[in-house]
Amino acid sequence: MKTPLLLAPLVVCLGASVAGSAFSADWPSYGGDNGSQKYSTLDQVNASNVVDLVTAWSWESPDNATVADNIAQQNYRAVPAGFKATPIVIEGVMYVPSSFGRVVALDAASGEEKWVFDTEAWSSGRPANLGYNSRGVGYWSSEDKQRIFFATNDANLWSIDALTGLPDSSFGDGGKIDLSLGLGREIDKRQYGVVSPPLVTNDIVVVNSIINDGPTTKEMPPGNVRGFDPRTGDIVWMFETIPQAGAFGNETWENGSWEYTGNTNSWTIMSADDELGIVYLPIGTPTNDWYGGLRHGDNLFAESLVAVEAKTGKRLWHFQMVHHGVWDYDLPAAPTLVDLTVEGKKIKAVAQISKQGFTYVFDRVTGDPVWPIIETPVPQSNVPGEKLSLTQPIPTKPPAFELQGLSDDTLVNFTPELRREAEQLIEQFDSGPLFTPPSLRGTINIPGWGGGGWWTGAAFDPDSGLFYIPSATIPIVVQLQEADPEKSNLRYVRGGAMNVGGPQGLPLTKPPYGRIVATNLNSGEQEWMIPHGEGIRQKIIDMGILDPGPVGGPSRTGPLLTKTLLFVAQVDNGRNLLRAFDKATGAVVHEIELPLPPQGSPMTYAVKGQQYLSIAIGGGPDSRFCLLYTSDAADERSSVD
Repeated sequence: MKTPLLLAPLVVCLGASVAGSAFSADWPSYGGDNGSQKYSTLDQVNASNVVDLVTAWSWESPDNATVADNIAQQNYRAVPAGFKATPIVIEGVMYVPSSFGRVVALDAASGEEKWVFDTEAWSSGRPANLGYNSRGVGYWSSEDKQRIFFATNDANLWSIDALTGLPDSSFGDGGKIDLSLGLGREIDKRQYGVVSPPLVTNDIVVVNSIINDGPTTKEMPPGNVRGFDPRTGDIVWMFETIPQAGAFGNETWENGSWEYTGNTNSWTIMSADDELGIVYLPIGTPTNDWYGGLRHGDNLFAESLVAVEAKTGKRLWHFQMVHHGVWDYDLPAAPTLVDLTVEGKKIKAVAQISKQGFTYVFDRVTGDPVWPIIETPVPQSNVPGEKLSLTQPIPTKPPAFELQGLSDDTLVNFTPELRREAEQLIEQFDSGPLFTPPSLRGTINIPGWGGGGWWTGAAFDPDSGLFYIPSATIPIVVQLQEADPEKSNLRYVRGGAMNVGGPQGLPLTKPPYGRIVATNLNSGEQEWMIPHGEGIRQKIIDMGILDPGPVGGPSRTGPLLTKTLLFVAQVDNGRNLLRAFDKATGAVVHEIELPLPPQGSPMTYAVKGQQYLSIAIGGGPDSRFCLLYTSDAADERSSVD
């Protein structure tokens, strides 16, 4: 049997150090700051010296021994897949969770291990929905305390002393609180957990959840978002993503469906404006993802961006991107806080990318769209019991960053023969524009649930106003089947055909199949688009087709911006790469070969005058950090086990 993968972090030291300088620069939140810009002013590494990066140190994950034992026992369900964590760095110390829920503190310059705390989340069994998957931690400090907050796959929120690695005994029950309690109804804890980092803002720890996307019943845990006191663990507020009786939006859940429907959770990264005291919640699809016949109505606050007051959880404004969703178009990524100048007017804005390939831009104080968003008629469903919204909101600006829908304009056409074969392949399914609904026959969705935009999100350059979005074209088929009444009280569930390929093993659509788009958010216009990587270019050439140039491929890592360069990682034709791009043009400046496949999003920081980059990589039971550095520092660093 093929050995399952366990991916590991790689930390990269950038450029030449500044002589005589001792400056440091932290990366205190998952996205660099709570606004999720993924941007740093660091500029040591640039187009002229990015080629000089080499490995400085490596660190072996404490998960490795546990994974090795599980593999030896052929317990492959208890093996993590991708290691998707992105570290934070505070005052020269790096904090990162492992896939199994251990939290580690490392010296950010040397890789020396300071402490490891094991939440033992892995011992609770395989987590809901995504398996062993922990993406980050949060940091809080007061006059006398420094705490790392970590929400686990087995639904506990831990408060850990950042200096000692010990649980805070004054927080909750011995340092943790059970997140499965206090949701307003009893839940099956096997269906519920957390993968994203807590958001710490305005002396509140905000925690969201991940909930099983493949339910067998209409009754599922609700995706309520909660704010906790960082000192005691007491709950301060709870925002109900499915409005209960008497609450604003309750009428959008018809026939009492608000009482039993679940999911509708904010599973991805959240954002906050610390100065305004506003938290921005990207919220997902209700139960179930593909059929809404048991939850008629628009279903607020599903598939909405909701702004709440950080201190109280009070809703300030919201915008619903998908009414009555049946496409699994939950908001996948952190909202990005951006300061814009639009037609001479300065706007504090928030930009939200989506799986369907749109970027929605709002005044982040009022919720007013920066550019008009038009309610547009969409195809309707012929599935018994389904009742879709007649319209969906379509932004007028910026233009879509990803292919949308299947048509003559989007179907593959390298040769007339391949085009005819593709036309025959799609005849067995329903297809059409964006928001063509699921059907009993099966519907081709482009984008599919994998985006479009992905959870790793976008990056914003405050100097140029450019917004960088990696995306992927991944069609799927959604075919509905009647649920087995002996096993489920749902009426229809997804089954049958799941995917559709193109002719002779090619994709169904025209390239690019993965791309990076730069949009100017001051003008709302696309600045440039490049295929992300070579993709299957050589395969196309080998078929006797005229060289199409790079055709791009999927990437599951996020972007990183510095003052000088754009970084995005990718596995491209078996090559594990961290690429540096020219921010103004998208031209590749340099490709850094990584020893293992990248999975997490890169970040950057500086310690004592030296800039570093980190990215999660790995394969097999080899989970580790390694660090790149410049050759003039070779004698100052060594390997750390």
